[in-house]
Amino acid sequence: MFVSDCRREFYDVIVTQRVLLLVASDVDALCACKILQALFQCDHVQYTLVPVSGWQELETAFLEHKDQFKYFVLINCGANVDLLEILQPEEDTFFFVCDSHRPINVVNVYNDTQIKLLVKQDDDLDVPAYDDIFRDEEDGEEDSENESDGSEPLEKRRRFEEEVIERTMKRRQRREWEARRREILFDYEQYEYHGTSSAMVMFDLAWIMSKDLNDMLWWAIVGLTDQWVQDKITQMKYVTDIGILQRHVSRHNHRNEDEENSLSIDCMRIAFEYDLRLALYQHWSLYESLYNTSYTSASLKLWSVQGQKRLQEFLADMGLPLKQVKQKFNSMDMSLKENLREMIEESANKFGMKDLRVQTFSIHFGFKNKFSASDIVYATTSLMENIEKEGPETTNFIKALDSLSRGNLDKLHQGLDLAKKQLRAIQQTVASCICTNLVISQGPFLYCSLMEGTPDVKLFSKPVSLCLLSKYLLKSFVCSTKNKRCKLLPLVMAAPMDVEQGTVIMVGIPPETESSDKKNFFGRAFEKAAESTNSRTLHNHFEMSIIELKTEDRSKFLDALISLLS
Repeated sequence: MFVSDCRREFYDVIVTQRVLLLVASDVDALCACKILQALFQCDHVQYTLVPVSGWQELETAFLEHKDQFKYFVLINCGANVDLLEILQPEEDTFFFVCDSHRPINVVNVYNDTQIKLLVKQDDDLDVPAYDDIFRDEEDGEEDSENESDGSEPLEKRRRFEEEVIERTMKRRQRREWEARRREILFDYEQYEYHGTSSAMVMFDLAWIMSKDLNDMLWWAIVGLTDQWVQDKITQMKYVTDIGILQRHVSRHNHRNEDEENSLSIDCMRIAFEYDLRLALYQHWSLYESLYNTSYTSASLKLWSVQGQKRLQEFLADMGLPLKQVKQKFNSMDMSLKENLREMIEESANKFGMKDLRVQTFSIHFGFKNKFSASDIVYATTSLMENIEKEGPETTNFIKALDSLSRGNLDKLHQGLDLAKKQLRAIQQTVASCICTNLVISQGPFLYCSLMEGTPDVKLFSKPVSLCLLSKYLLKSFVCSTKNKRCKLLPLVMAAPMDVEQGTVIMVGIPPETESSDKKNFFGRAFEKAAESTNSRTLHNHFEMSIIELKTEDRSKFLDALISLLS
């Protein structure tokens, strides 16, 4: 059931209990977790934190801890499946689910006892009505106690025949109801999409309890920015939520100009600004950032010689010397940096890049350290999906979580370095896929498969990196192809997962259209295709549109997917 009062129905319930936190491996979940941890610290709540990267880990973690805990908080996992069916918990176990995945499973919505959903009240959920989905069983089949053998009195026989007709009518009504139920559920569950960021939901809770701090506000901003960077929400939703956060930023970062109330320069300050849509440009060179940002790279077609020339023309149009743009941004001449945004925007409009300006927030620690929200998202994602093994599985998760604290700037800088490597790898892979025509039209969708031995292929066995690559590739392909039909197609991308076990990881991306509502139909399509061909697939990710598949089953799975979507 939906929780209408987060403070009373959620926080006041768990504040005196031992709690198990199950947190998914994405930046929004980490930010929500940081906010909740800060609240728990205020009230001395005992909790255990367990990172979970998929359904299998979630089940294992629950089985391991179900005897010690009765209260479980799930962040960015658990809303879009029937939790009680998967976990089979005892009746005195309670789940509080804060998850941005949509649609929410109807059993979770209408379970009044064990499952409590923490969802922003004004989210448009379109949940089907209870009576359309659930039906009491008392009108089931009542066996006829007496079969007519023709010897009963006429009255009794007529009554029996009326009962038979009535039962037949009931059965027909039930069949019609079930057919309608299937249709309603299909319409409701057909598309996968995302609601309000979990970090924002947790920040709302902190604000209601008057325990919100600037740090918590920053984590809410990073959670929202993660949804935008990963292309999970529409531009409209992003701008609306930015507006909500902007009011909180004004409240927390209000500066009184008089001497007595001025803050030390070492204090943390958050500022709203219109920034450039260039990845990590303040920690890189402007040239590298333009080259490795998906938006500018796709718009200028930087994988081609012609595109490289256009980049040179773009820089010349701004009047920026190559020597300046190729050195670190921090080392550029102050005179150039002062009007840089205006110069870039003006030239970008001439080169067809009208959306280079974006609303965002930045954070300052003292004079030296300034980061934009997207910098933190890229850095934290890279730390979480770092492919260099450094100890147990949870090491990356803990490092990524730590990098969000302002006391761990060294980890954040390590994340920024890894993010630059990741963006370079994505740019190079996109260039090679387009130049070697690896993106092929399969009819209802485009398909691209990375071969074993491709540079950086190990990085793309990780879900977030593969999704970023797929979205970047689709954007670039749409800009490069002359085929109008192909511009409107979605993309299925595959990369080697585990060579020894012979598995590939596959992701489906919705089409790159202006009116895109970010709804993804591949989750259900993958399930149906696997079912109809008995393909050995593993639907382990919290995102339904990411699956693992046995390499030898790939061709029959794709054939089924083509016929299903045709």
